[in-house]
Amino acid sequence: MKATLWRFSGAVLGGMFLVSGCGGNTASDNSANSAAPASTNSAPTDATPTTASGLKLTGAGSTFIYPLMSKWVAEYKTKNGVEINYQSIGSGAGIKQLKSNTVDFGATDVPLDDKAAKEMPSEVVQIPVTAGAVAIVYNLPGVENLKLSGALLADIFQGVVTKWNDPKIAALNAGAKLPATAITVAHRADGSGTTFIFTSYLKAVSPSWATKVGAGKSVSWPAGVAGKGNDGVASTVQGTSGAIGYVELAYANNPQHKMSYALVQNASGQFVAPSAEGAASAVADASGALEKDARAPIVNGKGAATYPISGLTYLLVYKKQRDAEKGKALTGFVKWALSDGQSMSKSLDYAPLPTAIVKTEQAVLESIG
Repeated sequence: MKATLWRFSGAVLGGMFLVSGCGGNTASDNSANSAAPASTNSAPTDATPTTASGLKLTGAGSTFIYPLMSKWVAEYKTKNGVEINYQSIGSGAGIKQLKSNTVDFGATDVPLDDKAAKEMPSEVVQIPVTAGAVAIVYNLPGVENLKLSGALLADIFQGVVTKWNDPKIAALNAGAKLPATAITVAHRADGSGTTFIFTSYLKAVSPSWATKVGAGKSVSWPAGVAGKGNDGVASTVQGTSGAIGYVELAYANNPQHKMSYALVQNASGQFVAPSAEGAASAVADASGALEKDARAPIVNGKGAATYPISGLTYLLVYKKQRDAEKGKALTGFVKWALSDGQSMSKSLDYAPLPTAIVKTEQAVLESIG
């Protein structure tokens, strides 16, 4: 897979990995919307054990990658002494902070399109580092292993299907005791890469959704209750009988939450639970497209084991670094995340990337300096 190089002028777009001195001064931005509690973790690099020691990097963005990023930065600091403060505030809020040059780097689940690339102030390398699944969580006591199709999900989130005992739901869940409870849709209020992945899936499987709503990190939701971050969506779902929403799988599986999630019908007709394996299959399904363009979506893959609501998280790094020492620390961290860091993915419900993709991306990192 070829990591994509972009030329960008103007403000720095969110969800990218930047290094202090590459995109402007570093400062805190209290005005940015927070999608999840900010976290201060550290992470260094095996590639720069001496030079990087004592350096500090600041980043913000994707909540989707937050559990894995937290593990990465903690392990990396222990190994290399580079302290990384990563704020899990959502891809959209990360974009705002990066535009304001108030962080050194970011992470995004929303790859830069051509228009966004042209707005960047310097050439950037866009590098996928992990894949994960978006879980459809629900609160329906007594109903386990709920089955939903893409078309049905689109109808539910458009407010077309409003009761849990609707014939369309019953048809997929023979024998289930579906109540006449009203469906409460929960969605993100903030700009979110998780929203981008979910709405990209709905756009791919539902002509109605594609025409009326579309895909993006923020959309005009036809129905539902908005919540900030995964916490906001989860709070609505857990506190409302009959609610349904979407959160990253790692969040749903967290022992503090332990949310019920649906089996989603994939393009092969199989009902599949969200998992690291299902996300890995999604990457494999899209490998051909990803070789041509790192921004290619991995939703709705055709593999029998594929979980259809899967997405990639990207790191974006300035190709030309102003601060050589910090640039070395940053690229060292990314290289480590693509090598040793991949072994930490599966236990946290993320999918390690294929070896061929990792090698290509690490080679591209050699062009940064």
